[in-house]
Amino acid sequence: MDSSNTRRDATRRKLFEAAVTLIAEQGFSSTTVDEIAERAGVAKGTVYYNFASKNVLFEELLRHGIEMLATSLQEAAEEVTGRGGSRIDALDAMIRAGLDFISRYPALTQLYVAELWRTNRAWQSTLMVVRERAITVVEDVLREAVAGGELSEEIDIPLTASALFGMVLVAALDWQSYQPDRSIDDVHAALSRLLQGRVSGRPS
Repeated sequence: MDSSNTRRDATRRKLFEAAVTLIAEQGFSSTTVDEIAERAGVAKGTVYYNFASKNVLFEELLRHGIEMLATSLQEAAEEVTGRGGSRIDALDAMIRAGLDFISRYPALTQLYVAELWRTNRAWQSTLMVVRERAITVVEDVLREAVAGGELSEEIDIPLTASALFGMVLVAALDWQSYQPDRSIDDVHAALSRLLQGRVSGRPS
Protein backbone atom coordinates (compact mmCIF):
# COMPACT_ATOMS: atom_id res chain seq x y z
CA MET A 1 0.00 0.00 0.00
CA ASP A 2 1.47 3.42 -0.94
CA SER A 3 1.84 6.30 1.49
CA SER A 4 -1.19 8.23 0.16
CA ASN A 5 -3.49 5.24 0.78
CA THR A 6 -1.97 4.74 4.21
CA ARG A 7 -2.62 8.37 5.11
CA ARG A 8 -6.17 8.19 3.78
CA ASP A 9 -6.90 5.05 5.81
CA ALA A 10 -5.48 6.72 8.92
CA THR A 11 -7.65 9.79 8.33
CA ARG A 12 -10.77 7.68 7.81
CA ARG A 13 -10.07 5.81 11.05
CA LYS A 14 -9.82 9.13 12.90
CA LEU A 15 -13.12 10.24 11.40
CA PHE A 16 -14.78 6.93 12.29
CA GLU A 17 -13.61 7.17 15.89
CA ALA A 18 -14.62 10.81 16.24
CA ALA A 19 -18.03 10.30 14.66
CA VAL A 20 -18.98 7.21 16.61
CA THR A 21 -17.99 8.79 19.92
CA LEU A 22 -19.86 12.03 19.27
CA ILE A 23 -22.99 10.35 17.90
CA ALA A 24 -23.08 7.94 20.83
CA GLU A 25 -22.72 10.87 23.24
CA GLN A 26 -25.25 13.30 21.76
CA GLY A 27 -27.17 11.58 18.97
CA PHE A 28 -26.89 11.73 15.20
CA SER A 29 -29.04 14.82 14.63
CA SER A 30 -27.16 16.88 17.22
CA THR A 31 -23.74 15.98 15.87
CA THR A 32 -22.35 18.32 13.24
CA VAL A 33 -19.67 17.79 10.63
CA ASP A 34 -17.71 20.63 12.25
CA GLU A 35 -17.68 18.73 15.55
CA ILE A 36 -16.60 15.52 13.86
CA ALA A 37 -13.75 17.32 12.10
CA GLU A 38 -12.66 19.07 15.29
CA ARG A 39 -12.71 15.85 17.33
CA ALA A 40 -10.72 14.05 14.61
CA GLY A 41 -8.25 16.92 14.35
CA VAL A 42 -8.82 17.51 10.64
CA ALA A 43 -10.29 20.25 8.45
CA LYS A 44 -14.03 20.19 7.72
CA GLY A 45 -13.28 19.74 4.03
CA THR A 46 -11.44 16.52 4.85
CA VAL A 47 -14.69 14.99 6.07
CA TYR A 48 -16.43 15.72 2.77
CA TYR A 49 -13.39 14.59 0.79
CA ASN A 50 -13.65 11.14 2.40
CA PHE A 51 -17.45 10.96 2.73
CA ALA A 52 -20.08 12.66 0.58
CA SER A 53 -22.27 13.53 3.57
CA LYS A 54 -22.81 12.91 7.26
CA ASN A 55 -25.32 10.19 6.35
CA VAL A 56 -22.74 8.43 4.18
CA LEU A 57 -20.17 8.69 6.98
CA PHE A 58 -22.64 7.10 9.38
CA GLU A 59 -23.50 4.26 7.02
CA GLU A 60 -19.82 3.52 6.44
CA LEU A 61 -19.28 3.71 10.17
CA LEU A 62 -21.87 1.00 10.73
CA ARG A 63 -20.46 -1.17 7.96
CA HIS A 64 -16.90 -0.80 9.17
CA GLY A 65 -17.70 -1.45 12.82
CA ILE A 66 -19.94 -4.48 12.35
CA GLU A 67 -17.54 -5.96 9.81
CA MET A 68 -14.78 -5.75 12.42
CA LEU A 69 -17.07 -7.43 14.97
CA ALA A 70 -18.17 -10.17 12.55
CA THR A 71 -14.56 -10.87 11.60
CA SER A 72 -13.50 -11.16 15.23
CA LEU A 73 -16.37 -13.58 15.94
CA GLN A 74 -15.54 -15.69 12.90
CA GLU A 75 -11.83 -15.83 13.71
CA ALA A 76 -12.58 -16.86 17.30
CA ALA A 77 -14.79 -19.72 16.11
CA GLU A 78 -12.30 -20.88 13.49
CA GLU A 79 -9.45 -20.86 15.97
CA VAL A 80 -11.36 -23.20 18.30
CA THR A 81 -12.61 -25.60 15.63
CA GLY A 82 -9.20 -25.55 13.96
CA ARG A 83 -7.67 -27.16 17.04
CA GLY A 84 -10.45 -29.72 17.34
CA GLY A 85 -12.87 -27.95 19.66
CA SER A 86 -16.62 -28.45 19.47
CA ARG A 87 -19.06 -26.01 17.89
CA ILE A 88 -20.41 -25.24 21.37
CA ASP A 89 -16.87 -24.32 22.39
CA ALA A 90 -16.69 -22.17 19.26
CA LEU A 91 -19.88 -20.35 20.29
CA ASP A 92 -18.37 -19.80 23.72
CA ALA A 93 -15.24 -18.36 22.10
CA MET A 94 -17.46 -16.06 20.05
CA ILE A 95 -19.07 -14.77 23.23
CA ARG A 96 -15.64 -13.93 24.60
CA ALA A 97 -14.61 -12.29 21.34
CA GLY A 98 -17.80 -10.23 21.38
CA LEU A 99 -17.13 -9.06 24.93
CA ASP A 100 -13.54 -8.19 24.02
CA PHE A 101 -14.72 -6.18 21.02
CA ILE A 102 -17.38 -4.30 22.97
CA SER A 103 -14.95 -3.47 25.76
CA ARG A 104 -12.65 -1.93 23.11
CA TYR A 105 -15.43 -0.12 21.23
CA PRO A 106 -18.20 0.65 23.74
CA ALA A 107 -19.35 3.80 21.92
CA LEU A 108 -19.84 1.89 18.66
CA THR A 109 -21.88 -0.74 20.46
CA GLN A 110 -24.06 1.86 22.19
CA LEU A 111 -24.64 3.55 18.87
CA TYR A 112 -25.53 0.32 17.07
CA VAL A 113 -27.98 -0.78 19.77
CA ALA A 114 -29.62 2.66 19.89
CA GLU A 115 -30.08 2.83 16.12
CA LEU A 116 -31.31 -0.75 15.88
CA TRP A 117 -34.70 0.25 17.27
CA ARG A 118 -35.22 3.31 15.07
CA THR A 119 -37.29 2.89 11.92
CA ASN A 120 -37.20 6.35 10.36
CA ARG A 121 -33.55 6.57 9.41
CA ALA A 122 -32.31 6.86 5.84
CA TRP A 123 -29.80 4.12 6.55
CA GLN A 124 -32.31 1.56 7.87
CA SER A 125 -31.56 -0.80 4.98
CA THR A 126 -27.83 -0.52 5.70
CA LEU A 127 -28.45 -1.30 9.34
CA MET A 128 -30.33 -4.45 8.39
CA VAL A 129 -27.49 -5.53 6.10
CA VAL A 130 -24.79 -5.09 8.73
CA ARG A 131 -26.93 -6.83 11.36
CA GLU A 132 -27.36 -9.77 8.99
CA ARG A 133 -23.60 -9.92 8.47
CA ALA A 134 -22.97 -10.42 12.19
CA ILE A 135 -25.92 -12.75 12.79
CA THR A 136 -24.94 -14.97 9.84
CA VAL A 137 -21.58 -15.71 11.46
CA VAL A 138 -23.39 -17.09 14.51
CA GLU A 139 -25.96 -18.94 12.40
CA ASP A 140 -23.20 -20.73 10.47
CA VAL A 141 -21.72 -22.18 13.66
CA LEU A 142 -25.16 -23.20 14.93
CA ARG A 143 -25.89 -25.01 11.64
CA GLU A 144 -22.58 -26.83 11.89
CA ALA A 145 -23.43 -27.81 15.46
CA VAL A 146 -26.79 -29.22 14.36
CA ALA A 147 -25.18 -31.06 11.43
CA GLY A 148 -22.60 -32.55 13.78
CA GLY A 149 -25.18 -33.72 16.28
CA GLU A 150 -24.10 -31.28 18.99
CA LEU A 151 -27.47 -29.50 18.92
CA SER A 152 -30.99 -30.73 18.31
CA GLU A 153 -32.39 -30.42 14.81
CA GLU A 154 -35.41 -28.76 16.41
CA ILE A 155 -33.43 -25.66 17.34
CA ASP A 156 -34.60 -22.44 15.69
CA ILE A 157 -31.29 -21.32 14.22
CA PRO A 158 -32.14 -17.73 13.15
CA LEU A 159 -33.86 -16.92 16.45
CA THR A 160 -31.17 -18.61 18.53
CA ALA A 161 -28.44 -16.71 16.67
CA SER A 162 -30.26 -13.42 17.27
CA ALA A 163 -30.75 -14.29 20.94
CA LEU A 164 -27.07 -15.11 21.45
CA PHE A 165 -25.95 -11.98 19.63
CA GLY A 166 -28.40 -9.82 21.57
CA MET A 167 -27.43 -11.44 24.86
CA VAL A 168 -23.80 -10.47 24.40
CA LEU A 169 -24.63 -6.91 23.29
CA VAL A 170 -27.03 -6.15 26.12
CA ALA A 171 -25.03 -7.92 28.83
CA ALA A 172 -21.85 -6.16 27.75
CA LEU A 173 -23.50 -2.73 27.74
CA ASP A 174 -25.01 -3.41 31.17
CA TRP A 175 -21.59 -4.51 32.40
CA GLN A 176 -19.87 -1.41 31.02
CA SER A 177 -22.53 1.00 32.29
CA TYR A 178 -23.67 -0.44 35.59
CA GLN A 179 -21.21 -3.11 36.74
CA PRO A 180 -17.81 -1.81 35.57
CA ASP A 181 -16.07 -3.31 38.60
CA ARG A 182 -16.67 -6.83 37.24
CA SER A 183 -13.90 -8.36 35.17
CA ILE A 184 -14.39 -9.54 31.61
CA ASP A 185 -13.58 -13.06 32.80
CA ASP A 186 -16.43 -12.86 35.31
CA VAL A 187 -18.92 -11.63 32.71
CA HIS A 188 -17.79 -14.24 30.19
CA ALA A 189 -18.14 -17.01 32.77
CA ALA A 190 -21.74 -15.98 33.51
CA LEU A 191 -22.70 -15.91 29.82
CA SER A 192 -20.84 -19.15 29.20
CA ARG A 193 -22.96 -20.89 31.84
CA LEU A 194 -26.09 -19.65 30.09
CA LEU A 195 -24.82 -21.00 26.78
CA GLN A 196 -23.82 -24.36 28.16
CA GLY A 197 -27.00 -24.84 30.16
CA ARG A 198 -29.62 -23.39 27.85
CA VAL A 199 -28.40 -23.81 24.30
CA SER A 200 -26.31 -26.95 24.43
CA GLY A 201 -28.39 -28.70 27.07
CA ARG A 202 -25.33 -29.52 29.12
CA PRO A 203 -25.49 -29.16 32.89
CA SER A 204 -24.21 -25.73 33.91
